[in-house]
Amino acid sequence: MTENIENKFKSARKLFPVTGNKKNITYLNCASTGPLCKPIKKVLDDFYEAGLYLDKNWDYAAFADLDKIRKLGARMIGARADEVGFGFQTGYGLNIAAFGLPLKRGDEILLSDIEFPSNVYPWLALKERGIKVKFVKSENRFFDIDNFKKAIEKKSRALSLSFVQFFNGYKNDLMEIGKICRDHGMYFIVDGIQGCGVETIDVHKCGIDIFAAGAQKWMLSPQGTGLFYIRRDLQKKLKMPFASWLSVDWKLNFTDLFHYDLPFFDSARRFEMGSYPYSHVHAMAAALELIDSLGIENIQRHNHRLLDILIAYLKASDYYHIVSNIKSKHRSSILAFACDNVGEVHKKLLENKIICAHREGAIRVAVHLYNDETDIKRLIAVLDEFE
Repeated sequence: MTENIENKFKSARKLFPVTGNKKNITYLNCASTGPLCKPIKKVLDDFYEAGLYLDKNWDYAAFADLDKIRKLGARMIGARADEVGFGFQTGYGLNIAAFGLPLKRGDEILLSDIEFPSNVYPWLALKERGIKVKFVKSENRFFDIDNFKKAIEKKSRALSLSFVQFFNGYKNDLMEIGKICRDHGMYFIVDGIQGCGVETIDVHKCGIDIFAAGAQKWMLSPQGTGLFYIRRDLQKKLKMPFASWLSVDWKLNFTDLFHYDLPFFDSARRFEMGSYPYSHVHAMAAALELIDSLGIENIQRHNHRLLDILIAYLKASDYYHIVSNIKSKHRSSILAFACDNVGEVHKKLLENKIICAHREGAIRVAVHLYNDETDIKRLIAVLDEFE
């Protein structure tokens, strides 16, 4: 990275109190929850201060930030703004897919057998409609494309898969998988929460039909925020599992609301529910502006460079072994490693205020734009105590 870009990351780090010395925390757990930065706190404080008096109309400012979220979110994933909507979490978009796709009795949905539950239960709920779920067997706890191909049958109608696996950081080859789905006339749905905001993706090139991601992790936004993408030519083919007064094109006209013949938006907005959580809308818009100012490619490069330090240490260790797949196309901003006493090591890390996760028998480290080399070195210093 250029010196200018490096300075931008140094400046961004200072915006996150979690990186300061006040509580002596080393935060390596963005795959669980992303920390909030000072600009977000200010946005929230200003909103709640305004809520004490309500002397200003805050509706229009919120709708402007919703437009900003759609535009910045679209740029982040390689979509058009009219293909992106505001959702409340990953499950919001996945339920649009599960209950909106034109599926019929006897159809089959394929899932990986190592999916986070959010990408399982919406599909299992279709059992009452006679729609089946088949789990594709993973290999070494990674999604296996050959097993996926073998699992496809004539009744296979869709694959729903994670962009990045939550517990080991495995980044799926969405380009190749998307092509297989298209070749077999299958819908391709992606749970994007562990990659959106931190890993590069082009939903169009990957042939993704529906993409959903909560924003409380890598998009550094409050809980209850997120986005979804629906391919433009699929939007009107989907059944609408729900509708609200904000699903229609009402022109923001609060003075004349008795028209019940308004058309649904000719965009992904037709699938949005209202009213919106204005405070969190403003916060998410500010968070996406920060991410956009640095650029996803730069963030990805920054994060991978930090994890390279940890990878080198783990490779040289006789005590720890890497669980993640560290091949270039499968790497993400998550790295998992294990040892004989994972629980004890994780406990020691937490005692030293190094915040990371214990997931599926491994220690999961997740770095983002606010981390730097000192965080990785502090982690390694504690790991050294067990060598």
